[in-house]
Amino acid sequence: MKELVIATKNKGKIEEFRAMLEKKGIQVKSLLDYPNLPDVEETGQTFYKNAVLKAETISQLLNKPVVADDSGLSIDALNGEPGVYTARYAGNEKDDQKNIQKVLKKMEGVENRKARFICVLAFAAPDRETMTVEGVCEGQITTEPCGDNGFGYDPIFLVDGKEKTMAQLEQFEKNEISHRAKALKKLEKLIGDWGEANRESFNYK
Repeated sequence: MKELVIATKNKGKIEEFRAMLEKKGIQVKSLLDYPNLPDVEETGQTFYKNAVLKAETISQLLNKPVVADDSGLSIDALNGEPGVYTARYAGNEKDDQKNIQKVLKKMEGVENRKARFICVLAFAAPDRETMTVEGVCEGQITTEPCGDNGFGYDPIFLVDGKEKTMAQLEQFEKNEISHRAKALKKLEKLIGDWGEANRESFNYK
């Protein structure tokens, strides 16, 4: 089985990657499987730079193929906020509920509620040029949270064309339309082509 390390400790993200990749015969591991690795400081000012930084750093440390994502919410009326600060918008403790409440507070009385989730995936492997792809999911910010599925800002993100928040979607629905799913679909072919040409490096067992 092919093995791929996802450079995250976020259990929600890990489960999304597993749901999409393991059915294709790829064993997903994460930073939770490597607890002694140092944290990678996200110093980039864009999703692209942070994704590449994480993927290349972890790949070098483990000498394995690694996928890292940097993703977040961009709200038009807030000039793209929370952007790269999505996870820690309300503080470094990365509290989902506090983040949601901060967004809703800032959006009080705002008519233009257009927003989008953006995901940049970077695929890094030993002796290989890093590859990146991007996925976007368009929507609107609700006035209050709705739904119990998902994580992060999912309860306040009304998906265009669905009339449901991301947190009201079943997992299989989310895996079809989410920003991460769209990016992953683009990445699958890149990984597949690389894997066929580099079987030993891709940990075929």
